[in-house]
Amino acid sequence: MPARGFFAVLESGARMADLPKMLTTSQADEFGTPHLPFDNSYARLPDRFFARLAPTPVKEPRLIRLNEDLARYLGLDPAWLASPEGVRMFAGNLVPEGASPLAMAYAGHQFGNWVPQLGDGRAILLGEVIDADGVRRDIQLKGAGRTPFSRGGDGRAVLGPVLREYIVSEAMAALGVPTTRALAAVATGEHVWREAPEQGAVLTRVAKSHVRIGTFEFFANRGDAEGTRALADYVIARHYPEAAGADQPYRAFFEAVIGRVAALVAQWLRIGFIHGVMNTDNMSIAGETIDYGPCAFMDSYDPATVYSSIDSQGRYAYANQPRIAHWNLSRLAGALLPLFDTDKDVAVAMAQAALDTFPARFEDAYVSGFRRKLGLTQIREDDADLLQDLLDRMAQNNADFTLTFRRLSDAADGGADADASVGELFKEPAAFTEWVLKWRQRLAAEDVDPADRAAAMKSVNPAFIPRNHRIQAVITAAQAGDFLPFEELIAVLSKPYHDQPSYADYMNPPKPDEVVHRTFCGT
Repeated sequence: MPARGFFAVLESGARMADLPKMLTTSQADEFGTPHLPFDNSYARLPDRFFARLAPTPVKEPRLIRLNEDLARYLGLDPAWLASPEGVRMFAGNLVPEGASPLAMAYAGHQFGNWVPQLGDGRAILLGEVIDADGVRRDIQLKGAGRTPFSRGGDGRAVLGPVLREYIVSEAMAALGVPTTRALAAVATGEHVWREAPEQGAVLTRVAKSHVRIGTFEFFANRGDAEGTRALADYVIARHYPEAAGADQPYRAFFEAVIGRVAALVAQWLRIGFIHGVMNTDNMSIAGETIDYGPCAFMDSYDPATVYSSIDSQGRYAYANQPRIAHWNLSRLAGALLPLFDTDKDVAVAMAQAALDTFPARFEDAYVSGFRRKLGLTQIREDDADLLQDLLDRMAQNNADFTLTFRRLSDAADGGADADASVGELFKEPAAFTEWVLKWRQRLAAEDVDPADRAAAMKSVNPAFIPRNHRIQAVITAAQAGDFLPFEELIAVLSKPYHDQPSYADYMNPPKPDEVVHRTFCGT
């Protein structure tokens, strides 16, 4: 199908009169003050890439939390951001000078099913800034009101999911995993109807970019070759400039994306993270973790673990994430085929050759990461077997994933008592006792100081993760007006690899009556 004007392809049925004021290019910079250092490259793309519109104002915005360190890193003034004007900006009541607010167009495969029209249904990209390292970052309001992509939704977010994304995304950043960040959270002073009235909130999210695999699918599946090429050129220039000089820049770009995704998913598995909804519209083209909805960290290790309330078939279970990432990348390959070569057979062969590298690239990143978790500095072919043996025993004995590896770090510098501390996490401690003999034999083959090994292991085996029951407790307290638990949890999670004796309780897995079995998306 030939490319058409943006509004001609809307399939939501939304009436323009029901939407916030749409902006023309000339109007986009006429809202509010002060001037923030925006440089909005995405807004300079063709109009069919997005809809220009202002956020929908809210009744009584109130700042819940400002990430001051991140603000400074972005070159923004925390004092102004915390002022009434700054809070109005975070709520969508004020569009600052230099901003060019828009909702991005994209499509996607959701649970394997093709959905041709998605897009930012409740998010508004204010603009882009350059951080202290010279990296371009998007600043987006999530929960900022209806857009042409809302598909009948209200475009709002509620307090619980906003706090969850703030907590988990900042924890992921502290853990060293590529991720979107949370700059601020505000309460709106309004209620949002879900199954019952809930408190409204808006999250200000920061990302290298909000372009997704589904963004490429949006144009490719409309037969918009010009749009696909323009998007690829934009992403290469912004995220993969090294590909521009390659003999085949689009293939080089695709191969680079494969590498980033393989490394990212390996990092997820290394810390026991489950994204929950790995649809192609939730996969960042920049290789960051994005769209924290029904996400969670495992307590007891089980590769089949699923937390998402909508994942009834276990498609996005912990152990399935590499397979789904590979599948998602195949969808990206399909969108890029016309750019690889004009001969379809040649293009398919190029795409397949690149895709076929994913399993090995993932496996290398995965085993390498877990080798460090086990304190191994040399590469041996049987290391993967040693790791899998431990994981199998953990699964059979309901051993806590995070605590097992953290205590193993202590055992690397200890004796029988340290081993016993790990063993007590297993339903049958003998299962660990059998394995630890093999591990110690493997360690003895390397000339590494035990204290140095233990320190290195602690640098990759966190003591603190955002456990589901802790997040739920924070949300419950916040819904009652108490945000102190939220602040305390944020503080603890900011140092996940440090021993924090005064917060030792935060390391503990949930008691039987505290277990959270299901998490929910924020829509």
